[in-house]
Amino acid sequence: MDDNATLAARAPTGDAVEADPEEGARPTQLLPMTQLLRISAYWLGLTAIDAAVGLFITNRLEFDKLVPRDSVGTSMFFIGIGAAIVGILIQPTVGYVSDYTVSRWGRRKPYIVFGSLLDVVFLLGIAMGNSVLMLAAFMLLLSVSTNIARGPFQGYVPDLVAAPQVGLASGMVGLMQVAGNVTGFLLVSLSVTLGVMPLSLVAIAIVELVTMVSVVLRVGRGMPPRPRRGKSWTTIAREAWATDILHERSYVWLLVSRLLFLTAGSLLVNFVVIYLSRAFGMTKEEANSTYVAILVVVIAASVLAILPASKLSDRIGRKPLIFMACGFAAAGAAVIAITPSIPIALVGAAFFGAANGSFLAVDWALMTDIIPRASAGRYMGMSNVATGSASPISVALGGVVLDLVTRAGFEPLSPRVVFILSVAFFAVAAVTLRPVIEPRRDRVAAEAAAA
Repeated sequence: MDDNATLAARAPTGDAVEADPEEGARPTQLLPMTQLLRISAYWLGLTAIDAAVGLFITNRLEFDKLVPRDSVGTSMFFIGIGAAIVGILIQPTVGYVSDYTVSRWGRRKPYIVFGSLLDVVFLLGIAMGNSVLMLAAFMLLLSVSTNIARGPFQGYVPDLVAAPQVGLASGMVGLMQVAGNVTGFLLVSLSVTLGVMPLSLVAIAIVELVTMVSVVLRVGRGMPPRPRRGKSWTTIAREAWATDILHERSYVWLLVSRLLFLTAGSLLVNFVVIYLSRAFGMTKEEANSTYVAILVVVIAASVLAILPASKLSDRIGRKPLIFMACGFAAAGAAVIAITPSIPIALVGAAFFGAANGSFLAVDWALMTDIIPRASAGRYMGMSNVATGSASPISVALGGVVLDLVTRAGFEPLSPRVVFILSVAFFAVAAVTLRPVIEPRRDRVAAEAAAA
């Protein structure tokens, strides 16, 4: 039996595809809503980790006197930069390796399980960390483990979702990412109020385990692996970084735009507590309680925007919605940066929330529309470099700016300058989206009709 016949024989029932994986197969069978919910729910677990760990470390550095006030930003850079580099290297590499992996669980699930279990260990390490060195070391290890899971999972979604469900799945992914942010931020903020902040990361570990088990036990294996044709695993890992990916110009420009937008949003999210502390003179408890109020506004606006944006993008295209998201997000960041009062800052937060929800709903769908399906793990893994690296990159860049302004004698202005940097990132994200060529809506509609 040849390679393709063997692969076809391995394909699980209910995971119908149009062609063999080497030629760019895609699923044709529609998934029940319960399956879509389980798939997207794992995003809740992953996003909750990013949100909780970022806010946890910010609180430790700003309020617990682990470092001097004028070194908080430098410490954030030290903690974040290693995690960013590791994420960039590991995620697309493991994602591409998973394209070729043969196992009884399918080509993605072993990595999802392994990475998630390690996440639990390293989250506990961060929770117990009592120095910048310990926090940085466990953040580095967490970046290794979580990106082992993220890369293959990014490819797992295109393995399962047929063309007619891409818009719906994208909206659900966006909702779960918003829910993950809510979960992470609220658990840390509430634990600060109760005086048990380390327990927030224990709770986050449980959330990720529950969502991981739901996916692994109750969702299909997806498409069969690509045939290795005698290639070693080392060769495959090197191929993940082959320069042929640069020929996918729309993909590359979308990847750049995605990274810029998410980094801009992370600059806002990761420095809000410091903003409330320095610009408004709030205590640790006051800053975290006000943070919850801001979070409620952001989340409400995001939830209201996600599904309408997803449906509208199916009609008029994905790019127009992303352009609008960049504009609204930049406006929101500018309002927050210059406002003298919290009520006006809440207006800016609403603008940012609506823009962020629209972006999360539409950007993933556009990425799914344009990637080569045969190497979904590689391309989606590379795209999630933007998702996973945006937060540590923003912490690193924002931290440097924060300390520079603080050392210049303008500590109350330091987080406001960071937010102005966010405005610039949103603007450049819109510029870099322009070269992206979006598939025509009639072609997508034809695929949906065929399915």
